[in-house]
Amino acid sequence: MAKPLTIQQVQRIKGSSIVRGTFILTIAGFITRFIGFFYRIFLSNTMGAELMGIYQLIFPVYAICFTIFATGIQTSISRLVAAELAKRNTKNVYKILRLGILVSVILAAILSILVYVYADLIAVRFLLEIRSTGSLKILAAVFPFCGITACINGYYYGLKQAGVPACTQLLEQVIRVMVVYVIALYLGGGNISVTCEIAVIGVVAGEIASCLYNVASMFLTKSPAKTMVSEPDPEAKTTRRKIIFKDLMSLSIPLSANRLLLSILHSIESVLIPAMLRRSGLNTQASLAAFGVLNGMSIPFIMFPTALVNALAVLLLPAISEAQAVGNDKLIGKTTAVSVKYSMIIGIISTGIFIIFGRDLGNTVFHNAACGEYLIILAWLCPFMYLTTTLGSIINGLGKAHITFINSILGTLCKIILIVVLIPSKGITGYLIALLIGQLIITGLDIFAVIRHVSFQMDAVNSIVKPGIIVAFAGNLVNACYEYLKKMTQVNEVVFLLACCFVLCVICLILLLITGAITKKDFN
Repeated sequence: MAKPLTIQQVQRIKGSSIVRGTFILTIAGFITRFIGFFYRIFLSNTMGAELMGIYQLIFPVYAICFTIFATGIQTSISRLVAAELAKRNTKNVYKILRLGILVSVILAAILSILVYVYADLIAVRFLLEIRSTGSLKILAAVFPFCGITACINGYYYGLKQAGVPACTQLLEQVIRVMVVYVIALYLGGGNISVTCEIAVIGVVAGEIASCLYNVASMFLTKSPAKTMVSEPDPEAKTTRRKIIFKDLMSLSIPLSANRLLLSILHSIESVLIPAMLRRSGLNTQASLAAFGVLNGMSIPFIMFPTALVNALAVLLLPAISEAQAVGNDKLIGKTTAVSVKYSMIIGIISTGIFIIFGRDLGNTVFHNAACGEYLIILAWLCPFMYLTTTLGSIINGLGKAHITFINSILGTLCKIILIVVLIPSKGITGYLIALLIGQLIITGLDIFAVIRHVSFQMDAVNSIVKPGIIVAFAGNLVNACYEYLKKMTQVNEVVFLLACCFVLCVICLILLLITGAITKKDFN
């Protein structure tokens, strides 16, 4: 019989896997967001704010469908694969993946047909915008491909091998941008003109390309699951497909049902914003333009730093699941403490950047003053939004997904109520207030839940106090240099502004290292 791994060996393996996987996904995420960042600028300049608003309206439908055919199944595959590896059993991992793909593709195909057939009804009755019909019909074609991609990514996340999912992100984004640019250039006869339908074709092309890449990776790599376990348990047994299917469904159905309700609420929230803006006195064109600026320009800026947080969260879930499977509470506590710390640090640095440079980012990058004003207000969301992502992954990794669901539902319901109450009287400012309050509620409830179920030490000085002081000091210093040098230099404004944001990040990281807020032992 193979000798079981010691707690120290498990800690080293899990710690190195999380750091390495987080680094790979972070690099891929930043490159993807960097490409997407300029893609957003391209879309805003060629589509305009109103068409951008219509384009954004279709994604609530996509989110609902994706939740049904992929979200719960992907997470279940990740958890089941991680649990099998913790037991040093590699005999069931491919069965888990194959069954997950089968279920996901069947659900996705059904939803594709329904969305295509009832696109008119969905556009008029749910999105309240008939011009989104064509985009919905095009989007429906991609669901089965998205399901396959999600399942294979879940498999690799369970193995904590982030290379393939990282390449998938990059490929999807590159193909999307290239297809949209080429089609727009061709149809415009040399003058680039992007419609909502062309933008959605780019989404479909990118997802199909990433799916084909993922499928090819499964055939080209040599049994990655077996390479993760150097000493398989010779007494491990092959589980019957019926039992695996039952385990898969018992995990995915509650999670999918929970996420579905949450996705529906988020979709209602998105649809309500332009509707409530019309009640505030704006016409249809102005309300869609405001919605387009907020969701197509400002919020993507705020979400840009989440490349790191999302990478950490994705790999946290299987890591926590494995530690729980072997009863290693100490590893769970340490992983939680480090994850919370770095989520807060990233959030505080991001808040500083958007408060200091938000107005200039909106004016310079998108040539839209409203975008800059929204960024300054949304900046305060960063620490809470990023922390919630991490806490949610920890709670889900402990097998308590119902807690994150309840917390998210409560926060979203409060947000929707505030949207209905505040936007008609305060306009778009009312939505920003609702967004902040809703996020505070969710974050507070998640913190309480983690404290109840995980024993860990919160390092407030190095997580909040030092980063806050450093960001305030470095931010004012870099901003003063920026204001002085932009009058003296002839460098492109966008490049110069982004360079200053990057310099601020580097200075903050150096000072965090010098002051001991970031230490090597966090990663041991």
